[in-house]
Amino acid sequence: MNDLAPLLTPEGRALLDAVRGTAAADELAVATRLRREHPAALVSAALGQERLRQRAAVKFGARDAERMFFTPNGVEQSTRATVAAYRAERFKGLGVTSVADLCCGIGGDAIALARAGIRVLAVDRDPVTAAVARANMEALGLADLVEVREADVTDVDTAGHDAVFVDPARRGGRGRIFDPEAYSPPLSWAVEAARVAAHAALKVAPGIPHEAVPAEAEAEWISDGGDVKEAVLWFGTTPGAVRATLLPGPRTLLSAGLPNPPVRPVGRYLYEPDGAVIRAHLVADVARDLDGGLVDETIAYVTADDLRPTPYAAAYEITDQLPFNVKKLKALLRERGVGVLTVKKRGSAVEPEELRKKVKPQGPNAATVFLTRVAGAPTMLVGRPAAEGPSGGGPGR
Repeated sequence: MNDLAPLLTPEGRALLDAVRGTAAADELAVATRLRREHPAALVSAALGQERLRQRAAVKFGARDAERMFFTPNGVEQSTRATVAAYRAERFKGLGVTSVADLCCGIGGDAIALARAGIRVLAVDRDPVTAAVARANMEALGLADLVEVREADVTDVDTAGHDAVFVDPARRGGRGRIFDPEAYSPPLSWAVEAARVAAHAALKVAPGIPHEAVPAEAEAEWISDGGDVKEAVLWFGTTPGAVRATLLPGPRTLLSAGLPNPPVRPVGRYLYEPDGAVIRAHLVADVARDLDGGLVDETIAYVTADDLRPTPYAAAYEITDQLPFNVKKLKALLRERGVGVLTVKKRGSAVEPEELRKKVKPQGPNAATVFLTRVAGAPTMLVGRPAAEGPSGGGPGR
């Protein structure tokens, strides 16, 4: 990506336009044709950038992605635009007008903050990443609101800003980093940076242990389209609060500090809480609203006798409950004519694909099987999404 500068020239921009929409299967032919009139290195850089733009469209939307610039790490690690926009609106709702965005990467959060009308100092120590972020602000017409600075974030004075946002690097040479103190910069440094600001948000991995959350912080777990994306530690809001936020929406569930729900027999309906709800330890709050209980004290499945609408869990109507036995499941699915089988598991060592190969589903009907534990016993629950309509009778025993 050291070839960013040539891509910003008129020739480079013309090449980016020329390769837009190029499919992987057509790259060789396109490259051969363009190298007749342009330097081979520049053509390769343009095609490489186009590949990154196509990958980034999932996070940023095609309209923005086709104008932006990316690095491979930037595409992988940047915040999804919907999540960044939600966070920017939270900052705006707190009355924040300026944010120091530390470890800004290619600028995904800075873009959302600027579009919310917030002035941003975006800082990254990597010169290529900072150059890409600066190019993105120019490309999207946000340069007047965002100053991009190449610097070590630990050397930046944030005193002149209403808020601080820190997104530490959570990947190293060996992949994901799970120890918050191994982040770059460490979580302890980010917490100290947050404490000196009126408001702050620290982006952390969704698997952060609850005991690692500072007492004065609010902890928020965010999912988008059912996929858990991140956790955020907020300072200057409600100390000790815990919430799960589901996008689109947003829909937010605040912890009421409830004890674990009781274990009860499997009822007519099984509810699968959203991943953000589970990570935030708010399954009890969902169970209370559903008048339900757990199928097992260690499993985050809620069961209830009634179907109640909730945005925080997917509902399934259970038709059969079986001890774990592949042959019995295969016979049941054959009897029901099930050819489309969705396999979900929680508390089971069996892999969904392994089970699917063994039962060899065939037929016109669909079903969902849950591999789990019920009151400690390995169990298979068979059913279908409750939205598909009522069935005849309750769970088979």
